Amino acid sequence: MAHTLTVPTLRLAEAIGLFCLAAGAGMMIAPERWRAILDDLERLPGLAYAFGAIAFAIGVAILIPHHITADWLAAAVTVIAILAAIEGLALVAVPQVVFVLARSFLAAPRLWAIVTIVIGAVLFLAGLTGRADAIPRMI
Repeated sequence: MAHTLTVPTLRLAEAIGLFCLAAGAGMMIAPERWRAILDDLERLPGLAYAFGAIAFAIGVAILIPHHITADWLAAAVTVIAILAAIEGLALVAVPQVVFVLARSFLAAPRLWAIVTIVIGAVLFLAGLTGRADAIPRMI
């Protein structure tokens, strides 16, 4: 059972974990869809810009109330929010850099699907079974 300082950390971990589970499952079932999505983003700069704006908004929306690093779960949620905001800014400012990085992940989509599913399961279960304590436990 994960122990964290706030209930929002638990709920955010559940939501992020559930999204990772869905994304990983989609990547496992239809890896060619991710290639098509990346092709569309490269071909349609407006779509890349919109996705960047959305990713930035989601990352910042999480960070505004949640910038906690007191325990591993809170730190994980905070780091994921920071990465989402950075990815969004990169998609808006330098999308080609994001595309190059994304293409490297597409070389082994099933491996990254498994990694994403494992991360999602850990976050979801930690959020679902975790406990928010006013005083953090050191163990």
